[in-house]
Amino acid sequence: MASKSSKFNPLLFFLLLSGTTISVAGSGGIAIYWGQNGNEGTLAKTCATGKFPYVNLAFLNVFGNGSNPELNLAGHCDPASGGCVSLTTDIRSCQKQGVKLMLAIGGGIGRYSLSSKLDARNVSLYLWNAFLGGKSKSVFRPLGDAALDGIDFDIELGSSQFYDDLVRYLKSYCTRSQRVYITGAPQCPFPDRLMGTALNTALFDYVWVQFYNNPPCQYSTGNTTNLIKSWNLWSRSLRAKKLFLGLPAATQAAGSGFIPANVLTSQVLPVIKKSPKYGGVMLWSKFWDDQSGYSSSIVSAL
Repeated sequence: MASKSSKFNPLLFFLLLSGTTISVAGSGGIAIYWGQNGNEGTLAKTCATGKFPYVNLAFLNVFGNGSNPELNLAGHCDPASGGCVSLTTDIRSCQKQGVKLMLAIGGGIGRYSLSSKLDARNVSLYLWNAFLGGKSKSVFRPLGDAALDGIDFDIELGSSQFYDDLVRYLKSYCTRSQRVYITGAPQCPFPDRLMGTALNTALFDYVWVQFYNNPPCQYSTGNTTNLIKSWNLWSRSLRAKKLFLGLPAATQAAGSGFIPANVLTSQVLPVIKKSPKYGGVMLWSKFWDDQSGYSSSIVSAL
């Protein structure tokens, strides 16, 4: 398609030439969860679509309270036998394309909790040495040598205790050459029962609130009121850099809260994009997005 001619902008030309990131007001991206269905394609192919600036690898669903941490990547590979170290190649490929990769901890099924501040410190050291920029001869790296960009908190079970300490410890490992991104997926009732204290640390970079499976604060057929009201509350109250609208990528991906793409782009996005904290949309999950094509239907409207 031919574009209209425009005047040459020397400043814009310089910024593009120098590789400077240009921020556009109201622009956003898609965060997606990958790892819980072996039929959703590889991590490398997920990044190669160019649609997902943020990918959460799900889940480390056993950790803390004296347990041996366990990574569950469903049908993709078997971490316990060393079968996932080959993902190092995929991780590096994604990062070369500018995609941020986080390890998602928690989830709706698992065995995890933190028993003390010391336990939080021990879990943070494990995460740092096993998945991030740390190195320890005594810690096996399930995904190989490549370092992920951060940790995503999806705490849906157990207690809220000591996750704020875990966040602080993880952020303390940041160096000039290795930033540790902290992201999270709280439920939309505000404040989140299990993650509220951690979110109050104001150390989260990105928060993708789950606006689904929670009727009081989600979309219902023909009604965006509760959803918008909840978004505005989160936007006013959240102490984080960017806020994302978390949604199921297909009707089957959640019990409730699915928003048809045309409703999202015409009735919801124009409202929430006015928020200075707007970061985009989070989708559960890559598998369900493959089935529905949801991300392709909304990406140009973000």
